[in-house]
Amino acid sequence: MMFKIAFRNVFRNRRRSLMTMLAIAVGAVAIVLFGEFIGFIRVALKTMTIESVGHLTVFRSGYFDYGAGNPLAFGIDDYQGVIRLIQEDPEIKPMLNVITPTVSVAGIAGNFEVNASKTFFGTGFVPSDRDRMLRWDEQGIFTTRVRKPSGLHDEDEASGVVGVGLARVLGFCEKLGIKNCPPRPQLIAPSPTAESEAPDIAALAQAEREQIQAAPADARPRLDLLAATAGGAPNVMSLFISAAEPQSARELDESFIAMHLKLAQKLLYGRNEPKAMAIVLQLHRTGDIAAVRSRLKTVFQQHHLDLEVRDFVERQPFYKQAVDMFDAIFFFISLIMGVIVLFTVVNTMGMSVMERTNEIGTARALGVRRSGTRNVFIIEGAFLGALGATVGIVIGQLIAVAFNHMGATWTPPGNAAPVPLRVLTSGVVPLLSGAWLGLVLMATVAAVIPANRAARLKVVDALRHV
Repeated sequence: MMFKIAFRNVFRNRRRSLMTMLAIAVGAVAIVLFGEFIGFIRVALKTMTIESVGHLTVFRSGYFDYGAGNPLAFGIDDYQGVIRLIQEDPEIKPMLNVITPTVSVAGIAGNFEVNASKTFFGTGFVPSDRDRMLRWDEQGIFTTRVRKPSGLHDEDEASGVVGVGLARVLGFCEKLGIKNCPPRPQLIAPSPTAESEAPDIAALAQAEREQIQAAPADARPRLDLLAATAGGAPNVMSLFISAAEPQSARELDESFIAMHLKLAQKLLYGRNEPKAMAIVLQLHRTGDIAAVRSRLKTVFQQHHLDLEVRDFVERQPFYKQAVDMFDAIFFFISLIMGVIVLFTVVNTMGMSVMERTNEIGTARALGVRRSGTRNVFIIEGAFLGALGATVGIVIGQLIAVAFNHMGATWTPPGNAAPVPLRVLTSGVVPLLSGAWLGLVLMATVAAVIPANRAARLKVVDALRHV
């Protein structure tokens, strides 16, 4: 009977109740849409991070903390044997999507046709493995994305991809067809010191060019890379630029080079035995990270391998920082919506108590207890919250579906090219349930204040209230 009376009272003043439910519905729409947007951002950042660095990475022990100071000393010996060991493990094999070695190399890139050089940071990988990694999309959020050819091939060890900024600095804009590239200014004559140093590097580059028989037939721009080998000797290799890709940050864009694994190994190790800096593992499911990581540690201990394992969150701290930032924003917006609902329901229920003061006095005179009076108003607030939250969640889902069909795009942090912008509409039951329960709870709590005031009214004063 109490629930029946409370439900009828909700619609006694339909206009006021409708406005209250509308305010709650707007709050629900805001929470649902922003929560689903945050969910998409979280999944998109995770997908792009895993496409780039995989789920897990195997390093030689100490490389992750100290390898940047001496990367040559932390290479993985017999990395092919380690890869076979992981691939053939019966527990890891079903969960493994891609396993591939990588090599990081830094040095000086030069285009001596225009007397320009620039420090670079390059990564060598197996092109086909990288292409397979870039197709990973566990939750299918980038199904409409079309990837351009990477410009690298397993059979072409001399090709590479550079950042647009590096191509501009080294004078390859015209040859690569880069648009909006400013013309090169007139260069100042180099100092005598620079003149004495440049021929040494140029001579090394010329010697390397003479060793490449296919060079005359290759029309692609040529870039000369200088790096120090494991023994400390200078080593120069030629790289043919297949394409230029924009990078997310200017500093990275002006130093980025992606190359074939074998070219990076030749540049870094010369004629010595090639090694791998890291072995990247990409799994079918992100949920298998803990199991695979635990198994890798066991396998390495059993075979006495001095290796360690890091996951993608450790390798890319920006991912966690970005997710935490968006979660904080979502909490702040949810808190604001909750406060709006709170004051709206308090106002509505307060007006209802004033209008029904005589009824409250009559009910109390007939024997209704204070708790009964209080509970009726609290249940009314809960009904307002439940109806408003339900309508808001339904409207929010309809808006989300319509938005996903608009084909909007955006450029996320850490990415240079636009990607599809959507809101996550699948697997959001916890979000919808949490938003609904939160709003209903807030409306219920808001009704407690006017309900207590109604319960404390004196029967005589309530009966003679005008």
